[in-house]
Amino acid sequence: MSLTKQLALFMDVVQQGSFTKAAALHDMDNSLLSKQVKKLEAELGVQLLNRSTRSFSLTSAGEEILEQTQNLMETLTQIQNIADSYQSEPKGIIRISSSIYFGQQYLQPVIAKFMKLYPNVKVTMSLDDKRTDIISDHFDVAFRVGKLAESNLIAKKIAKTHFAIVASEGFIQQHGMPTSPEELVQLPAVIYSNGNVSLDQMCLTETPHGEQYKMYKMRGNYKVSDVRALIDAVKAGLGYSSIDLFNLEEPISQSKLVPLLTNYGLSTMDTGIYAVYPHRKQTLLVSEFIKAVQEYIGTPPFWVEHIPDFKKLYK
Repeated sequence: MSLTKQLALFMDVVQQGSFTKAAALHDMDNSLLSKQVKKLEAELGVQLLNRSTRSFSLTSAGEEILEQTQNLMETLTQIQNIADSYQSEPKGIIRISSSIYFGQQYLQPVIAKFMKLYPNVKVTMSLDDKRTDIISDHFDVAFRVGKLAESNLIAKKIAKTHFAIVASEGFIQQHGMPTSPEELVQLPAVIYSNGNVSLDQMCLTETPHGEQYKMYKMRGNYKVSDVRALIDAVKAGLGYSSIDLFNLEEPISQSKLVPLLTNYGLSTMDTGIYAVYPHRKQTLLVSEFIKAVQEYIGTPPFWVEHIPDFKKLYK
């Protein structure tokens, strides 16, 4: 194994915090990874890690060599990016991270078409509703929905978010049609909740077509971490919900859902749909894939048509 590869393995062990996680990242045996790091130490003539039965720590030499290794890997990535940018068509491996629903509903169709168009492309897609560290986990691009956190990553907005408050026809028959946010939040809601994320607030104008916005707390006996389960619960009449329209797989008329409080302004709270990547200089493969996703979604996104005349609502 080359010195560069051994250094990369050493860096991953430190970034992942364990030999086991780093070995899983490279689909290799834990003992083999440990041997490669020991060989690296022998070749360099210095100890990089202080090991115990359950943990490790960096030596002084390890800290300095880790810093230079990170610089080296970044330089090698930039060199590869430059070379890739001169290719006539995308090829190689692209590693993608996405939330489960967005990946299944919107990325999978793009991937199927993309791989047929470019047969020399290999794709690895990881679906998880918890945000991954795309640098330490070696992703080329992540697709994220919501409000971007501060980071040194590069983000490209590929679509605006469009919110609506919806309930089933049966729910309206049972509870009546709410005419104000105050009436609405007295009714049961279905709330998306996953880990420390709970989307249980809406930002609406205080009056119809007003300018002053106010946060309203939703009350719900049902919290769920899966988007499809949330929509199914709303269809079943368990409660209303505030959703992004990309969560609708079909026109609202087919779902027998009703938009609520459409004469009130509904803030998207600075959210969006983004492609996030670690380096400003993208490879041809990454840039063409992001372009393919954006073209598939459209501008405005095709899911806006799931609610007739949506552009006139929630103003």
